[in-house]
Amino acid sequence: MQVKGAVCREIGKPLSIEDVEIADPGPDEVLVRTVACGVCHSDLHFVQGSIKGPIPTVPGHEPAGIVEAVGERVRSVAPGDHVIACTSMYCGHCRQCLQGFPHLCSDRGALRRQQGETPRLSQGGEELYQFADLSGFAEAMLLHENAVVKIDPEVPLDRAALVGCAVTTGVGAALNTAQVAPGSSVAVFGAGGVGISIIQGARIAGARQIIAVDLLDSKLETAKAFGATDTLNPSEGDPVRAIKKMSAGGVDYAFEAVGHVDLVAQCFYCTAAHGLTVVVGAIPPDQTLSIIPGHFFLEKRIVGCMMGSNRFHLHAPQYLELYRQGRLDLDAMVSRTAPLDAVEDAFRAMEAGEVTRTVLTFD
Repeated sequence: MQVKGAVCREIGKPLSIEDVEIADPGPDEVLVRTVACGVCHSDLHFVQGSIKGPIPTVPGHEPAGIVEAVGERVRSVAPGDHVIACTSMYCGHCRQCLQGFPHLCSDRGALRRQQGETPRLSQGGEELYQFADLSGFAEAMLLHENAVVKIDPEVPLDRAALVGCAVTTGVGAALNTAQVAPGSSVAVFGAGGVGISIIQGARIAGARQIIAVDLLDSKLETAKAFGATDTLNPSEGDPVRAIKKMSAGGVDYAFEAVGHVDLVAQCFYCTAAHGLTVVVGAIPPDQTLSIIPGHFFLEKRIVGCMMGSNRFHLHAPQYLELYRQGRLDLDAMVSRTAPLDAVEDAFRAMEAGEVTRTVLTFD
């Protein structure tokens, strides 16, 4: 099967729209016709080289679509089903999976095609790698069954796609990783797609104060619409001092949703005693975090967050039910839709802070 896909052939260079060959489904695989795919910072980080990986690669990891065909052992979905896909696929047999942490699966390789097998994606006999084992920037995807979950066909797929990454990561960071308590205070550093999702998660959890922190006033205004009770532009002064004043001594939870170690430190310092800092943003591996250790004697904590500590097949339908109830706003998160060949402009708009999310849509 031949489809159009956006291919990264050289780090730092624009993606090229090319013909891509997709193999037939294996026994545990699902062929999905892509309908929509959100454009995430992690895609751009890969293209720019701050997230390492093999090339040539087809990026894209926030997709939704319709099942076209399934392998002989697939039981959870069937042709015609509407699905969303997530990079939090799991083997089901490793120690992390058995302990109940499938998002931390340590044997993802078991879900890929093995050496010597026909690659899932190729071009003229050359293997094309799947970013995040998905490759949503293409008209179709060949995925392991554990990467997809069936959803209600009445949910618009350009909205549902956001649950594949931004919503699962952000809402999950608040509800699952931090377990934000009702009546608590929260600061969220970064008001992009993931930051907005954290804000929504904190609102759903019942936080009484949610402080959005961002350098762009336009994004702070957007944050208010999603549940931020207060906003702060750190260019106007020391954000730690300002947040402590706004929260009467420090917040209970602080989330870093940008991917910068300096912001992690600011999150840590602006929490109250026994406060929790959650690192959600993708920090480049060559950066080092420096923290004044005396704050730990106030029983402050810093934890990492991998994709919102999700159990995707359980949580994704729950998030979509919150959307159906009007408690989770996916509609306003989609700032614009665009065709596949507009992916570079989508990257530009994201870097410029013009959008919460651009969603690529396919005919």
